[in-house]
Amino acid sequence: MRISSPIPKRRSRIVIIPLIDIMFFLLASFMMISLQMNQTENIKVRLPSASQAQQDYKPNMVNIAVDKSGAVWLEKRQITLAYLALVLSNRFAADPRLPVYISGDREALHGDMVKVYQTVRAAGIQNVAFITQSKQGSP
Repeated sequence: MRISSPIPKRRSRIVIIPLIDIMFFLLASFMMISLQMNQTENIKVRLPSASQAQQDYKPNMVNIAVDKSGAVWLEKRQITLAYLALVLSNRFAADPRLPVYISGDREALHGDMVKVYQTVRAAGIQNVAFITQSKQGSP
């Protein structure tokens, strides 16, 4: 014979709806924070516009900037072309597929941009691109 307990038996339940709400909140928070992060380490230059500009970012890329006075900048530091060649050859030895992005101010001279391009190519780097600004205004 079975004797029932005087304490009513409660069934255990796992409620996952609040957990789903918390996960959506965390996902939205991380997405908003990641959109605010700026990935490029470069000085601000006024980029020339191009009709076919595309957004491209790689974590191991090298950003080189040329300002309107012709000075060369690497990761927010002003450097000489000889030092640029040394840095690029060292990084190219570590990673043969190293991408290099060159951005030049709208008022930079063509000759200054060519000197930087020749320095990059002399280091043996094949993946070279110029950063431009799209017609809509975003780089």
